[in-house]
Amino acid sequence: MAIYGGLGQYGGSAISSHRRQAFHSHHITGHYADIIDGLDQPPVLIGHSFGGLIAEKLLGQGAGSAAVAIDPAQIKGVLPLPLAQLRSSFPALGNPTNLHKAVSLTEGQFRYGFGNAVSEEESNALFEKWTIPSPARPLFQAAGANFVMHSQAKVNTANENTGPLLLISGLEDHTVPDVVTRSTLKQYRDSTAVTELKQFEGRSHSLTIDKGWKEVADAVLDWLKAKGFGAQSSNPDTSP
Repeated sequence: MAIYGGLGQYGGSAISSHRRQAFHSHHITGHYADIIDGLDQPPVLIGHSFGGLIAEKLLGQGAGSAAVAIDPAQIKGVLPLPLAQLRSSFPALGNPTNLHKAVSLTEGQFRYGFGNAVSEEESNALFEKWTIPSPARPLFQAAGANFVMHSQAKVNTANENTGPLLLISGLEDHTVPDVVTRSTLKQYRDSTAVTELKQFEGRSHSLTIDKGWKEVADAVLDWLKAKGFGAQSSNPDTSP
């Protein structure tokens, strides 16, 4: 099960703008949990950015057999806040009234936050293909997670009865810098459940949709296969 997320990202949503504005993280998590409840067996959860955070939440709730969180948004307990991340999130967090809005990125903002490790030409093409206005509320929730007792960015990292979790980090990511993902890994230190980290050099927040996507996909499939999920290598003729 793929779970997508990220400010201004991914163009396949049929959800109207006014409904996107009202989304809370727990609404999205609950939506996927309802789908999973109707399946014959728990799926493997794969999410990017806020989708990665939601994949972690679902796995912590026992709703998946395994999870892969790619450049996941920070969960409650993660403290690092690099300047690059502040700059990337400023289009949303810079205006408090955006809490109730869907926010669009400009081409330049997308270039800095997503496409900084690819050419300007590729970044602009990805911007045109994938971006849509997205709700800023989850970003505010993640930013304030450590100041809210019952934060919606809280993950049950102490659950020892979950399937394995793979965290993936792009070392050039401005939106979710590697130091944030490494701090996320530390949140699982008291659990005996398998939690691992794979880092990709020279990759940014666009690593799931840019021309190097297959390297990430194959690494995920190889990891799943190593954990007993029988995954095969991705089809080289298939693209996002």
